[in-house]
Amino acid sequence: MFVIVRHGNTFAAGEPPRRIGARTDLPLTPAGVAQGQALGAHFAATGWRFARVLVSPLERTRRTAQAILEHQNNPPAAIACDWLREIDHGPDENRTEDEVLARIGAGALAAWDERAQPPPDWIVDAEARHAAWRDLFASDPGPTLVVSSNGAARFALSADPALVAARSKLPSLKLPTGSYGVIRKSSAGTLEVPVWGLRP
Repeated sequence: MFVIVRHGNTFAAGEPPRRIGARTDLPLTPAGVAQGQALGAHFAATGWRFARVLVSPLERTRRTAQAILEHQNNPPAAIACDWLREIDHGPDENRTEDEVLARIGAGALAAWDERAQPPPDWIVDAEARHAAWRDLFASDPGPTLVVSSNGAARFALSADPALVAARSKLPSLKLPTGSYGVIRKSSAGTLEVPVWGLRP
């Protein structure tokens, strides 16, 4: 089982959100830390114990993982993986949504949100991300917690034909901040997505 978490909030209530990617390492807000704590309490109440923890190198993901692991007994050390780092938004990095829309247009943004098709000049390396997710899903160390960002996490859903089929039934590829999805192997050995975008 792979539990994929998007980090907690990095913008305060009322603050205009911006496209924050690989080059902007924001800390969590107090609300974001609370989201991590809520995830940790939820996973503990569910009885999930993680055999492995993978995180993006960015502070917001590492701090979210730390908050989650505070609710686990003798948790494994988190392993930073560069392939989980958020994408680079290129000229749109640290820009407001209005500014991004003005540059790329609504169609390009919809293609990103619906099919993970990067807009012009964003630096994504989709094939490397797909390969890394496939390698992860082929491993079997026990329940694995993955804490990453929205742009990076969505590529899990296109790394395998069964997941591509499953994603068409999801309301969105996006994970809200402080939420999680689950990818697991079915009894038939295929990958399935029983949960995506659940926020405790």
